[in-house]
Amino acid sequence: MDSYNNIPVPADGAPISVDNGSWSIPDNPIIPFIEGDGIGRDIWKASKRVFDAAVEKAYSGSRRVAWFEVLAGEKAFETVQSWLPQDTLDAITRFHIAIKGPLTTPVGGGIRSLNVSLRQILDLYVCQRPVKYYTGVPSPMKRPDKLDVVIFRENTEDVYAGIEYREGTPEAAKVIEFLTKEMGAKIRLDSGIGIKPMSVTGSKRLIRQAIKFALANGRKSVTLVHKGNIMKFTEGAFRDWGYELVKEEFADTCIAESDVQGDVPAGKLLVKDRIADSIFQQVLLRPAEYDVLATPNLNGDYLSDACAAQVGGLGMAPGANIGDAHAIFEATHGTAPKYADLDVINPSSVMLSGIMMFEFMNWKEAAALIEKGITGAIAQKKVTYDLHRQMEGATKVKTSEFATAIIENMA
Repeated sequence: MDSYNNIPVPADGAPISVDNGSWSIPDNPIIPFIEGDGIGRDIWKASKRVFDAAVEKAYSGSRRVAWFEVLAGEKAFETVQSWLPQDTLDAITRFHIAIKGPLTTPVGGGIRSLNVSLRQILDLYVCQRPVKYYTGVPSPMKRPDKLDVVIFRENTEDVYAGIEYREGTPEAAKVIEFLTKEMGAKIRLDSGIGIKPMSVTGSKRLIRQAIKFALANGRKSVTLVHKGNIMKFTEGAFRDWGYELVKEEFADTCIAESDVQGDVPAGKLLVKDRIADSIFQQVLLRPAEYDVLATPNLNGDYLSDACAAQVGGLGMAPGANIGDAHAIFEATHGTAPKYADLDVINPSSVMLSGIMMFEFMNWKEAAALIEKGITGAIAQKKVTYDLHRQMEGATKVKTSEFATAIIENMA
């Protein structure tokens, strides 16, 4: 196809290809982007400037990104009367890598989460959320620098599978009747019903990617996070399947915590587990003891945001949704519509997600320049209002001005 949602495909770009898990990145990849709702317009505009400047500086014109806008959210509904058009899904399927701003998800009724839909339709089963501290960012913690974790959250199962039945509907009544009469469960008749599926396949492939990442990046441990003391056959099974995987596929490189006698053997990756409510204390009280965290869907959602708060909030939190043949990098915060088009919002979440994207593409030089620019601007205390109000002696800048400061600090 030459266009999607009536938007022409860039003629000066080439598609990324994936063959049996091997990604081939051309020097001029076509990368779809969704600018996002609300503040998405401002932060995408600023982020694109930074991305293009980093690529130009790193490669002096030998590489460039052919950006291609695809539609989702409010802009898509206004343009083609669909919140998530099939053309957008087809474009991301064809070009494999995309990046996006925040999308609207109403609480209660209305459309289901577009973010969850993208993950499930494209089978982006890994939600990868690195959380680390950038010097100078205001934090409620005394030593935020001690937290440096990468969270691997399962993305397609658990309560996010979307199997829900509203209270009072025939569907809810039918499920309740089956569970009470056939399975002996005790459920109030005025209940809404949600079902929590967790599979061997979904759990092991997520944990496998977490272990591979830890081994490839010199990390010391992978922690399986679960609530298996209560949900024994879902979250407890997640833990058990993780340890099974270690024995089946990683016996030469990993060791379970229960098998450690004294110190961890040299060259071995430690695999351990923690109860979900305990890990929330641990990342506060003993953050240096944790490295890569592998979690079911809901636990990972809570934990990644809680960890982000320790290092400065969601404005400084990147994210990626990755499958075997597709990857979408994204801002992790909401759309904040009251700030839309005011040029005031911190764009770092999208920019840090861009760092993840370029590292994924093995364009590490561009990624390093973006990180250098962000840390330099923060060190100069040229920051947007969210950081300015907590930083003594800081200069408050607009979203666009923050992007300019980042570009200047790449030098």
